[in-house]
Amino acid sequence: MFRGKFDVVKVLDTLGSNMKKVDIPNTISILAFEVANTIVKGYNLMQSLSEENIQIFLKEILYSEGVQLLVSTDIKELLSIANADKREEFEVFLKEVVRFGNRSRDAQLHQLNRYFSRLRLEPIKTKHLQKEVEIAMQELTNLAQYTYELFHELHALERSENLYSCKIEEVESQNLPRKGKSLMVLQSELKNQRKLVSNLKKKSLWSKNLEEVMYKLVDVVTFIHCVIVDSFEENVERKKANKKTERLGIHGLALHYANLITQMDIIASRSICVLPNMRDKLYNDLPASVKAGLRYRLRDLDSKEVMTMTQIKAEMEKVLQWLIPIAIDTVKNEFRKKTSTGNNIIRLQTLYHADKQKMDRYILDLAIYLHRLISLVKNQDTIPAYSPA
Repeated sequence: MFRGKFDVVKVLDTLGSNMKKVDIPNTISILAFEVANTIVKGYNLMQSLSEENIQIFLKEILYSEGVQLLVSTDIKELLSIANADKREEFEVFLKEVVRFGNRSRDAQLHQLNRYFSRLRLEPIKTKHLQKEVEIAMQELTNLAQYTYELFHELHALERSENLYSCKIEEVESQNLPRKGKSLMVLQSELKNQRKLVSNLKKKSLWSKNLEEVMYKLVDVVTFIHCVIVDSFEENVERKKANKKTERLGIHGLALHYANLITQMDIIASRSICVLPNMRDKLYNDLPASVKAGLRYRLRDLDSKEVMTMTQIKAEMEKVLQWLIPIAIDTVKNEFRKKTSTGNNIIRLQTLYHADKQKMDRYILDLAIYLHRLISLVKNQDTIPAYSPA
């Protein structure tokens, strides 16, 4: 692994040569669940940086309609944004690895901050070692999977123990012998559950040596750092961020706008039977700037400009066909952050970096079309039905 080729151990030996080992339990034990979550973060990050995903990003996502219309047409600026996002995600993973290093019995691993700082100054080419890291990460994710199973089975064990204890109390309170069928069933289930938990502890991170896992995580951190450098930073032009641009995600509005877009799509598809509460909810959810623009635009709307329902829906579809997938990815990304579920969605595929002013203009245009659509349906409903003489 990287320990020989990257001299990780040699560097850590130098950094920690004068430090004494601390008395910390050798196995991961109760820390297993936290370590498993960190491993999953590393796995998801590695997946997002796979060669296939990087090529999709460089050749498709950067030039997609949504990114070009809502974020920027400057490819170097987009690369800079993507690099900053990956660095932010990476720093979260790195800090957790450092924290676990500080919990290790090996005092050398208490110097990971200094080791990782050196990586920034002395980047390492890792292309030819990718396979080894992937194997190590697969081993770690397998351990993490067993650890998640252990987590659920421990809860099941607790429930079994509580049921058994309650049954014992019930039997003793009635001065009955501990030979009843229901008690024997509970006892058997409890025995099986304890055996299952014991086996999972052996197969999961629970019984593993923390130092062994840590050195694999150090390799993974090192590799991910280098992939980010190779994929983004060598092609990024350093430039100051445009402070005038308001980004939806920075202000915590990305998910709100995604929900607005979804509401508009639903109303447009159900225009013939739009309930008043749906329309009112949409209006109440509109940003203040859009509401103001809507009132202004409706006053100046040319009543002579007649559009058919087909024309209105066609105009809306031109925007929604690229906007809906972004809204869906925004919701998925928010879910992924809460559940650590990997789906390889990056922020540029969502509304996170969308320019608020640009987004408001599209929302306003869609609101105008919806107004036209609903008005058209209302007018059709008020036309008297033709009855033959």
